[in-house]
Amino acid sequence: MNEPKGNLTQSQIEELAIHLENAELQAFEVTKITDDFPSMTYQDAFDIQWEIRRRKEARGNKIVGMKMGLTSWAKMSQMGVEHPCYGFLADYFAIPDGGEVKHDELIHPKIEAELAFVTKAPLKGPGCHIGDVLGATDFVMPAVEVIDSRYKDFKFDLKSVIADNSSSSRFITGGRMADVADLDLKNLGVVMEVNGEVVATGAGAAVLGHPAASVAMLANMLGERGEAIPAGTFIMIGAITAAVQVNKGDSFCVRYQDLGTLTGKFV
Repeated sequence: MNEPKGNLTQSQIEELAIHLENAELQAFEVTKITDDFPSMTYQDAFDIQWEIRRRKEARGNKIVGMKMGLTSWAKMSQMGVEHPCYGFLADYFAIPDGGEVKHDELIHPKIEAELAFVTKAPLKGPGCHIGDVLGATDFVMPAVEVIDSRYKDFKFDLKSVIADNSSSSRFITGGRMADVADLDLKNLGVVMEVNGEVVATGAGAAVLGHPAASVAMLANMLGERGEAIPAGTFIMIGAITAAVQVNKGDSFCVRYQDLGTLTGKFV
């Protein structure tokens, strides 16, 4: 991912940011942007994502956290990508536990069971590792991410998905918070139910072998841009379970070992 520079002009980056953000805000599908810009680099892709972030902040939205995506070896091979990616979480992405997600505001949402780390000290790459993350973690809590790629049929390559804020759209958090020392994060089990039926199960080790490895990777990827993870940051680590498609009217419940449950409904 260490391509030295981008191939797109600043005006192309701004145009693509507007194009992808409009697709998110108005819930319409687009084709993957590398089809039209095959020479774009990872640097360009992240530049587009940070431009979308800048646009939201300029409009008065707050950035309330970060998320990692494509953090399981299985998911990387399923999507044909070679590296995880990150995205930001805007304030209006947050849905309360037990709340309603408006399906019409999204294109083809899927839900994933995740964990979230909340930091008490800053983390800065390069060279950040699991031990650094565990030492800088205030607490861990359960989270459900609603992913919603803006690309037609959820088909994309890694550069296109990074530019699209790594398919971020909504998230639910709550349940119980716990100290990392009190959890066996690798073996922590989750069970996802949709409309009362079990649709997916998993354990923490599905995320890069250990959930904290995902946060370390985020710090190292941000470090490539000279950015750090500030203290007090909410970070979703990526999917522990497979992503499950949801339809209008579906209710979900995710049960987390030692961390309670999260529920919600698509309306």
